Amino acid sequence: MRTKSSSQPKVNVITLGCSKNTVDSEVLMAQLKASEFDVHHETKDDDADIVIINTCGFIENAKQESIDTILRYAEEKANGNLDKLYVTGCLSHRYKDDLMAEIPEVDAWFGTLELPNLLKTVGADYKHQLLGERMQTTPKQYAYVKISEGCDRPCSFCAIPIMRGKHVSKSMELLETEVKNLVKNGTKEIMLIAQDSTFYGLDLYGERKLGDLMKRLSDIDGLEWMRLHYAYPSQFPMDVLDVMAERSNICKYLDMPIQHITDNVLKAMRRGITKRRTLELVDQIRSTVPGIALRTTVLVGHPGETEADMDELLAALELLKFERLGVFTYSHEDNTHAYTLADALTEEQKQARSNAVMEQQMNISLAFNESLIGTTQKVLFDRMESDYFIGRTQFDSPEVDNEIWVPIKNNYVRMGDFADVIVTEATHYDLYGKFAHES
Repeated sequence: MRTKSSSQPKVNVITLGCSKNTVDSEVLMAQLKASEFDVHHETKDDDADIVIINTCGFIENAKQESIDTILRYAEEKANGNLDKLYVTGCLSHRYKDDLMAEIPEVDAWFGTLELPNLLKTVGADYKHQLLGERMQTTPKQYAYVKISEGCDRPCSFCAIPIMRGKHVSKSMELLETEVKNLVKNGTKEIMLIAQDSTFYGLDLYGERKLGDLMKRLSDIDGLEWMRLHYAYPSQFPMDVLDVMAERSNICKYLDMPIQHITDNVLKAMRRGITKRRTLELVDQIRSTVPGIALRTTVLVGHPGETEADMDELLAALELLKFERLGVFTYSHEDNTHAYTLADALTEEQKQARSNAVMEQQMNISLAFNESLIGTTQKVLFDRMESDYFIGRTQFDSPEVDNEIWVPIKNNYVRMGDFADVIVTEATHYDLYGKFAHES
């Protein structure tokens, strides 16, 4: 049996899923800390009084990881090693009733918008004055900033609106305060995130205001990098590109998931865009922001996708040459529009299509990385490993993109600092370099 080591309840918060969940956990932890709980994030010690699991329910693999994690801590509670077990987040929001019956060891289940209820159940007060305050779980030099919640898009395959609700923007004033607090605490890079960042402002201001928001945040003293994630290509707000081009602290980087390229699959996916418009948009982005690195995501195996569609997708990706790319296989999610369609492909067939995309992308990524050899890049250093300092250029976001490795020998740089690095070597997914002062 566990013995208490502190008069304060010790809480271990487990975060699964995407960067939006990371922000939610950080807000939750700040609230708990303000109520004098002893708060930890994914601590390796098994001495917590309370465990709160923030789950993901986006696709089948993520749901299974969430369920496995819940079952692990349910067993800990059954064995007397844990006082309370609470579950929140997307999986809990979507399947609360079913899970409640299946896993009775969980003391309470909460949806994505039930933070005050969760805090009350745990024994904490929801403190309104903490709006924008977070307990960072990322290295202090970078942070995710969620500019809105929910989504109004009707994508056939996506259950996010079911779990997160309609699009709700945060005010510019609140976001400015949040980023100023982060910068004051040592954050040098922020990633703007949302379910669809291009929708920002429509609900609050009656028009898209993402460009104005980016200007306002880029004016904050001490913010050295800002990058934009999850931009929806349909009705993309073109003024954002002008802001990117003119502001030196906005990275030449854009994460814009296209999902597919053929007109019939885009229509089946309900993406509101055509192949022609997608190709035109990529051209416009690259001409307006020369040297930009584009990251995209594609989804293969959607109901109705044929071999001809895959051939056309591969040909388009070879033409467009996205510098960074991720791929998902279709997951047949109940209550989505695509769930009414026949999921005809096997998992093996879907995986084969995913592999084909990534095999092609390896060479595209390598060619881009090799084009950087001999250039001097501003690098933000995140960590050390074996004999290397490891950081990122403006073309790479944390956790999902490439890194640059610089030998430690006879050099020193503090983690969280910038330094100029000359790129000397390139592989498919990493760069190697030396500090510019060594030349």
